[in-house]
Amino acid sequence: MDRKEHYDSLMDRSKRIMWQDDCYMDLQSTSSFASSQTEKQNLLWIQKHKDGLQSFVSHSFLEEIVGHLRNVDVLTSAEETGIKEAGQLQDQINMLTTIITGKDSQSSDALQAFIESSDSEISHLILNYDLMVKKHKEVLLQQHEKLRDRDSASCLKLNISSRTLLLVDGLSDFQQKEHDLMQVGVTRGGRRNHLRQLGLSKLFEPLTKVSLPPRVTLTVGVAGIGKTTWVRHFVRQWCQGSICPDVHFVLPLTFCELNPLEKLSAERLLKMTFPHLSEPGLVLSNACRTLLILDGLDEFRTSLNFSDAAPCNDPKREVSIDDLVTNIIRGNLLPDIAVWVTSRPGVASQIPGGLVDRVTEIPGFSPTDIQIFLNHHFSEKDFAGRIWAHLESHKVLMVMCYIPCICWMLAETLVYILQSGTQESLPKTCTELCVHFCSMIAEVGEPRGREPVKSEQLHATNRKLLGNLGRLAFYSLLKHKYTFSEQDLRAYGIDLLLMQSSLGAGVLIRWESTIHSTYRFTHLTLQEFLAATFYHVSSKRAIFDLFSESTMSWPKIGFQNHFRSAFQHSQQAEDGHLDLFVRFLTGLLCPTTIKPLAGLLALGKDDGSQKVWAAGFLQGLLSSVGSVVSLRAVNLAYCLQELQHTELLRSVEEDLRQASLAGKLTRPHCVVLGYLLHVSPECSEQINLTGCLNYPTVKSLLPQLLYCTHLRLESNNFKDDVMELLGSLLSAKDCHIRKISLADNLISNKGAKALSRALLVNRTLTSINLKNNNIGSKGAKFLAEALKMNQALVSINLQNNSIEEEGAQAVAEVLQCNRKLVSLNMRKNTVGAGGAKRIAEALKTNRTLTKLILCSNQLGDKGTAALAEALTFNHTLLSLQLQSNSISNKGMTALTKALRLNRGLVSLNLRENSIGVEGAKNMAHALQENNSLQNLDLTANLLHDDGVRAIAGAIKFNQGLTSLHLQWNFIKSTATKALAQALLTNTTIQLLDLQENTIGNEGVISLAEALKVNTSLRTLCLQGVSAGTSGAVAMAEALTSNQTLQTLDLRGNAVGMEGAKALANSLKCNRSLKSLNLQENSLGMDGAIFIATALKGNHQLAYINLQGNGIGESGAKVISDAIRASAPSCVVDI
Repeated sequence: MDRKEHYDSLMDRSKRIMWQDDCYMDLQSTSSFASSQTEKQNLLWIQKHKDGLQSFVSHSFLEEIVGHLRNVDVLTSAEETGIKEAGQLQDQINMLTTIITGKDSQSSDALQAFIESSDSEISHLILNYDLMVKKHKEVLLQQHEKLRDRDSASCLKLNISSRTLLLVDGLSDFQQKEHDLMQVGVTRGGRRNHLRQLGLSKLFEPLTKVSLPPRVTLTVGVAGIGKTTWVRHFVRQWCQGSICPDVHFVLPLTFCELNPLEKLSAERLLKMTFPHLSEPGLVLSNACRTLLILDGLDEFRTSLNFSDAAPCNDPKREVSIDDLVTNIIRGNLLPDIAVWVTSRPGVASQIPGGLVDRVTEIPGFSPTDIQIFLNHHFSEKDFAGRIWAHLESHKVLMVMCYIPCICWMLAETLVYILQSGTQESLPKTCTELCVHFCSMIAEVGEPRGREPVKSEQLHATNRKLLGNLGRLAFYSLLKHKYTFSEQDLRAYGIDLLLMQSSLGAGVLIRWESTIHSTYRFTHLTLQEFLAATFYHVSSKRAIFDLFSESTMSWPKIGFQNHFRSAFQHSQQAEDGHLDLFVRFLTGLLCPTTIKPLAGLLALGKDDGSQKVWAAGFLQGLLSSVGSVVSLRAVNLAYCLQELQHTELLRSVEEDLRQASLAGKLTRPHCVVLGYLLHVSPECSEQINLTGCLNYPTVKSLLPQLLYCTHLRLESNNFKDDVMELLGSLLSAKDCHIRKISLADNLISNKGAKALSRALLVNRTLTSINLKNNNIGSKGAKFLAEALKMNQALVSINLQNNSIEEEGAQAVAEVLQCNRKLVSLNMRKNTVGAGGAKRIAEALKTNRTLTKLILCSNQLGDKGTAALAEALTFNHTLLSLQLQSNSISNKGMTALTKALRLNRGLVSLNLRENSIGVEGAKNMAHALQENNSLQNLDLTANLLHDDGVRAIAGAIKFNQGLTSLHLQWNFIKSTATKALAQALLTNTTIQLLDLQENTIGNEGVISLAEALKVNTSLRTLCLQGVSAGTSGAVAMAEALTSNQTLQTLDLRGNAVGMEGAKALANSLKCNRSLKSLNLQENSLGMDGAIFIATALKGNHQLAYINLQGNGIGESGAKVISDAIRASAPSCVVDI
């Protein structure tokens, strides 16, 4: 039946005559009931296919529909115009269906007839999509529900639904070249530098309103991180309608399934893998939004060759399987479908970056995630707590647990050991972990499907199986082969029935698909371990090179020769894929390590001599490493750890902790230092290499310094040549450094230029310290140009760099455009009033800088006035330090006027200037209006009693100030009494510093009276205030009632024995004081004894200083011992 006949047959029942304007009578109807039933059926048809209409109708097809309905007088001209002007395509389709639904059955018949008679792909999808996708989802759910227990974490906090992917800017060189565990080791599972986080539901969506959805998405992650788990979770969620509802078909494939295929077309591949899809052409058409998932590129039997692959754009044409995949990813084949590829990072680099629209990375477990996992699954008998404590003590194992699969293996193994009730020590190395894991799964049961066997027979069977699995693992590892067919297993003498045993099932996982079955090791680590066991056993009797699978190779006799050969191959492997293999091979030489596998491996006797020899061999390799510490060299230190020969490792770690590495950084030390950067969180977070580096050692360590978070390189006499090296370090894509301190070196403007080039591309550095170098104004200009572009740096310290006014101008230009810099230190740079004016002008528009340090810059009153004017505009600056700038009353007047208007500044430092009584009075007026300023430092000015009395009057009413420094201001008792009077009503002051003012006993007594009432003061500094016994007695009396003061500093006074006795009595009842400084107070032996005995009942005091009190060495020991006995937690300086 052709299209016209089909259309006529559908419309045949519509032979109608007009009855009234909008009423029709069907000549063939026998009743009005039948007519109403027909109308309901027509309405149901529209409702049934409404989603299909919304999903698949294109602009052109809609025009065809509207044109046809207009021709058959179903739509009026006005209705046609209304549909076209409805807006977006979806709105137009909604209006069309609404109009048709509101009309009679003839209108619906016309729409149905047109669509059903059309030969277009769109009409087929509208009519068939619901049935096709329903069947497809049922099949996918059936396949993936079987694996739910294996995939999902029952702990909601670790479920994929609550986790995110990292959107990254391509693959780093390190990811492309290094072993998975080495990648995890150097980053310690921490999140790589990423652009943003993406939930699974947003993975295939546009990032912005104007961008397009990605066609090719690449998700990378190390082995065992959960790539396949994420894919299966996505498929399940899509089938349940919880995710990506606008994706019409999801076609999940694994590269394992593709391995046995030779030559086929895209359509044939679809028919083979999804035979239930009746019309594969529709699924692959451009009318349908289809997602093709290609999971596990690293398990594909061949490398993808995008340069030589024969182009193909015909989905019916048969090509080789690798060319088929290449053409799909390139977009020659199936250009309208989206493609999601998952892979380990190293293999993912086969796909040219230009073909990938979006790269995401699966993050591993964080330390918090590991704890959650353990607490959820192993809470019984505090197993979780014991396992966590063990991991914290053995950082190598902690690093491995960042991979979820290994975390599960490790936890299961440790719980098994703990439950066994034996006194075996828990594994400390990766080798011990895998030994215990294999021992555990071998003991769990015996092969199913056979008669019960004796333990001797079981050991013999498992021994043979383990040997064959090891041989398969070793030679497959050399070929980078990680999945195996049943034919592969038979080729290595592996009985498939034995694969059902606990050992076989625990080591190899079987995956069944519609095409064929494949096997893979539980984790890549296990394959590498079994490969090492095979090599370890075989090398003791082999007479040919084991790295050649055939016997046609040079003779190689003796274990040590084979051991050397393994390390030679490992060091030559650029991708590091044998790193873990040689670690395990080394670890197996430890007799106590391999003992649990004694019944499964033909070990023979071992007196430990091989371990001693291997330790010497490895140390010899450490001494002969090249000038640059590569990861192959660092792996040698890992091998020493596996061998449990850790003397050198502990020695370097101790030197690093004590900052005593100077002169000790030989090549082995540098290698071990690189190793510590991998496994020690303390070293990676902050490594202090102050005063111990030079150009050769920096060059040697450079590749390993990439992965530090905070790098301290102070006082190393670095010159500009080292800055070129560090510039290349900071420019690297793999750089993880967030803070770097280069203080107290010899860096000039050339070094600053090298650093500025790095800052143009670096995205991680947030803080840099260049204090006490000599970059000059020229260097400041170089840095300024970079900071105009850099969007990561938030803090820079340029103290004492001879920047001067010209350099200050360049920095001011940065403040006008940079929106990231928060802290700027320009202390001691002679910027002068001119430089201050430039910076002040920039501050009027800057809204991000919160801390500005301009101490010792000869600003004078003019520069200060300029900054004061800026403060009337800028309310985001929180801290301004203007110490030692020759500011007089004139400059102070300008500042105080600004403070009356400013509501942002929190801290103001005006130490060591020339501010007098007039300036103090102006500050007092400002403090009566300003309640945002919290910290005011007026140390070493010329305030005298009159100025301080004015400030004290303001404090009575001020409710913002929390810290007031008035040291060295020629204050006497009169002003002190005014301050004490203010403290009676003030409720915000927490620190008052009156050091080196001659307030005498009278002033101290007045303060003591205030303390009986005041409840806000936490710190009182009274060093050198000419206080004597009476002042101390008054203060002691106050302490018996005051329960808020925490720090009291009475250094350099004349408290004497009687004062000490009074203070001692107050300590017996005071419960707030935590720090007491009585240094140089003529206490004598008796006074010190009073204090010591008082501490028996006081457990709050954490620090006490009794130095310089004429006690003598013997007396000091007696007093110190007495205090420690009475208050063991108290720190004593005596």
